[in-house]
Formats: sequence, C-alpha cells, structure tokens
Amino acid sequence: MTERQHITIKGVKEGLVFLLDDACEFSALLEELHYKLEKSHQQLLTGPIVHVQVKLGSRQLSEDEHEQIRAIIRAQGNLLVQSIESDAPALPEEEPGNNIKLLTGIVRSGQTIEHDGNLLLMGDLNPGGSLLCTGDIYVLGALRGLAHAGIEGRTDVVIAASLLRPTQLRIADIISRPPDEWMTGDASMEFAYLNDGVMKIDKMTQLNRLRKEPLLFKAYSV
Repeated sequence: MTERQHITIKGVKEGLVFLLDDACEFSALLEELHYKLEKSHQQLLTGPIVHVQVKLGSRQLSEDEHEQIRAIIRAQGNLLVQSIESDAPALPEEEPGNNIKLLTGIVRSGQTIEHDGNLLLMGDLNPGGSLLCTGDIYVLGALRGLAHAGIEGRTDVVIAASLLRPTQLRIADIISRPPDEWMTGDASMEFAYLNDGVMKIDKMTQLNRLRKEPLLFKAYSV
C-alpha cells in the first residue's frame, strides 16, 4: 500500500501533533490513520506514554466521529489523545452598508459620528451633537441632537430612540417638521420613518412592520 498524504504527524515538545486534511472524505482519513499507526509509523509510536493533539483544520466533526478517531489512536497502547480541535468557523463577511456600529457613551455638542451602515448608540445624543449614517439610527437613550439616516439617499431607514426629542431629524433628503407638530410626547421608545415622502412617528412595537432582518454588531466607544 502506498503511503497517503492526508495526515501529517509531527513531533513537538509535548508529544505528537496529528494534522488531518480538512478537504478529503472522512472515511479516507480513518483509513489512512489506521495505516500510518499500524504500518508506516509503527516504529515511532512505541515506548512510554505519548500525548497526541489532533488538529482537524476547518473540518467540523460530530462527537461520534471524534470518538472514531480516538478509538483508532487508543488502539496503540502508548498513545493518549489530549485534544481534538477544529478551527473556529469563518464568520460571513458583512455586506458594505449593512453592518451596525455599536457606540457606548455620550455624543456631546460639537461631536459628529458618521458611519456607512446602521448605527446603535448606547447612550445619549446631546443638543449640538450629530449622528449621520447610510442606514438606520438607534439610540438607547435620549436623542436630543441631530440625527440623519440614509445620508446617501436610502428612504427605507428609520431613526429610533428611547426618548425622541431631537433638534432635527433627517431621512435621505427629507427634513422633519418642527418637533411640536409631530412628536407624541409619549415616554415609550419611538421611531421615525418615511411614508410617501412624509416623516412619521410610531411606537417601537410597530417596527416589525418595516424591519425584520437581524443586525450585525461591531462595538466602539464614543
């Protein structure tokens, strides 16, 4: 039988590392593991107890498949499996303009925060401060400054806050009317949105009528 190349065995200070190909069939890995331990590498695997680390690369295995690997290695009396590890699965890349930046703190007078995507502020937007983004704006606190969502022209975005008391709201190129004409005075969390080119306000419990997709978070400090 010719020696296969799906498994590499390396000696390290702590014992042995088995590097398993993450692209081949699992059955091929098991077959080669049997072969290398019983035939080609038998002389290296004798003597005192040797600790073994198994590296699976990006391959994700079930507990039953882990046990199949352990059983083959345990069959060599001097080998002790210390760990079987897979690399963390890669996270999906965020689409430009669809990620959400998480801010913590207070945006004070004279500060302007701008972001390509959605924006979540865990804190207050003070008068004289500005939040500008291409997507939605969410403020878990008091929004008392200027908030401009959809700065590149999107009209399907919203501006929401625990306390909505802005100096001005803008969505795309639509500017809010004077606050006393449209704010409800309700203490519950509210959001502003466009309906036929007119800015409207509603309770956050109604947001699911407009927005159902999950949000992706990145954390920052103001």
